[in-house]
Amino acid sequence: MTFRLFNTLSGQLDELAPSDGKMLRMYACGPTVYDYGHIGNFRTFLQIDVLRRFLHLKGIAVRHVMNVTDVDDKIIRNAASTGVSISEYTPVYEQAFLDDLDALQIERPEVLSKATEHIPQMVDLVERMAAVGAAYRTDDGSWYFRLSAFPEYGKLSKKDLEGITDGARVDVDEYEKDSARDFALWKAVKPGETSWETAIGTGRPGWHLECSAMAMNYLGESFDLHAGGEDLMFPHHENEIAQSESVTHKPLARHWMHVRFLLVDGRKMSKSEGNFYTQRDLLLKGYKASAIRLALISVPYRHQLNFTFEGLTEATNAIDRLRTFVARLKKATLAPGTTPALQTAADSAEAAYFAALDNDLNTAEARAPIFDLVRTVNSALDQGTVLAGDAVRVLAVLDKFDAVFAVIADRDAEPTRAALAWAEKHGLLDQVAPELLVRQGLTDVEIEALIAERNLARKQRNFKRSDEIRDELAAKGVVIEDAKDGVRWKRK
Repeated sequence: MTFRLFNTLSGQLDELAPSDGKMLRMYACGPTVYDYGHIGNFRTFLQIDVLRRFLHLKGIAVRHVMNVTDVDDKIIRNAASTGVSISEYTPVYEQAFLDDLDALQIERPEVLSKATEHIPQMVDLVERMAAVGAAYRTDDGSWYFRLSAFPEYGKLSKKDLEGITDGARVDVDEYEKDSARDFALWKAVKPGETSWETAIGTGRPGWHLECSAMAMNYLGESFDLHAGGEDLMFPHHENEIAQSESVTHKPLARHWMHVRFLLVDGRKMSKSEGNFYTQRDLLLKGYKASAIRLALISVPYRHQLNFTFEGLTEATNAIDRLRTFVARLKKATLAPGTTPALQTAADSAEAAYFAALDNDLNTAEARAPIFDLVRTVNSALDQGTVLAGDAVRVLAVLDKFDAVFAVIADRDAEPTRAALAWAEKHGLLDQVAPELLVRQGLTDVEIEALIAERNLARKQRNFKRSDEIRDELAAKGVVIEDAKDGVRWKRK
């Protein structure tokens, strides 16, 4: 089927495919590494991961570029408050971001592009804008973009900007969302700030400049898709378009994808509200990384997500159902052959799954046929009507589901261990859920040893010891399931 994705620029569902028929070139705005990323940030990164995973599943090659903003107003302010240079300050949060990507099974882009490593490209772009009258220098040595030089300004956000004051300027990196004024491209050096000596003067780049310069550097003057959170649509993405298209006279990107905001319990997330969470906060509360991933992608990207702990629990339970089912199906002893009804059920589930994702990445609708298939096959297993060929077909469908959702394969132990090690290093063990510390007190090897002891106790009809071991494991968050094909266990 044709893959259609909502295009903010056109205001409709448009086909998304490589313009050269070979590789889809996409740019996604990455983190500003001034602090740990929160779950609102990672909702955007996760939805972009769903996009690139689905493209790969469809056999479409992707060149994905993501910037890392390692110089801006907030970074300079925070670094100064801690008494270190930005080159010392930002690597800590850049590595934390990468660690969080890995924990959430977010595939890394083909290119991670740091702003401070692309100053020459930014300077060149400012010079090109100056040559066509789209950039001007002020008395203090700063450079600004002249909005009046780009009549199409506002075409992405659909804002009516006819009443803007010609020559009015704003020099902060982030400003009022309805403020349409000439914006800073290059900021003249200030005492104590990191700066670069360049052909356009000594200073440092404005936030908006970096993405235009790096996107065109790696993807060309016009590429297939630009993605990011809806908060970036204006002014950041609008400014990118103005900077680039004023000199190239080509569309910066044919397609624009924006991910909606995240609320927490119906309210905007903020530290003052006490509802501000990073991924690490949730891991230390005892939730699994896979559950965080599923909770943040279950609602389609163009719908606002209301994040709740009930939703996180639902995601945890849904993943448990999937993992338990896959383990049961793989361990089942089945006769050869296939069952027409189950083959049809698998085919229908796969078709519905692809159709949902092909229709604007509808992750909610994509989940439904997969869980329907699980219920159908579980019932057939109970009745003994599943054959070996059915298991192969159903597992193939689930592999395609996991190629995008990435929650069935259990990789949760390492992110939790890493979060605990981080908490210990930073003196935050008092913020760890007590039950998590108890659960982590047993290694997998120790659990297997206790289960082996329990199996022996049952064979010897020592049911008292068998029950003691079950109770001991349960108290430490390990659930035992006695099945026909043996004992299964899982951590809560």
